[in-house]
Amino acid sequence: MTTNRDLMKKLEKIAGQALTLNSLLAAIRKAEDLSQVVFAEKLGVSRQFICDIEHDRRSLSPKMAREFAQRLGYSESQFIRLCLQDLIQSYGLNYEVQLSSSRRAAVENRAGF
Repeated sequence: MTTNRDLMKKLEKIAGQALTLNSLLAAIRKAEDLSQVVFAEKLGVSRQFICDIEHDRRSLSPKMAREFAQRLGYSESQFIRLCLQDLIQSYGLNYEVQLSSSRRAAVENRAGF
């Protein structure tokens, strides 16, 4: 059984670098053997948008990261985490992003965790 961690390591190997959201999207496209045109259609954006993402000329908002994760069938939290991590690193800040669902946090708070 392939875990999310195994899949992310495989995609990191395809990307040839530590994963950013942009490199993850490029690795997914390549792993699925899709052209930029087909991948763009799947995500509801232009081919130029995909090209700009893959060449780090453009970045995604957390909302768009979530939408892409949904369309591709990947973890929303992983895409949003990478999106926020990329933003923080672009400002030269040395922090690591960790996410938890607000719904999960609300349940844990009510349960006394």
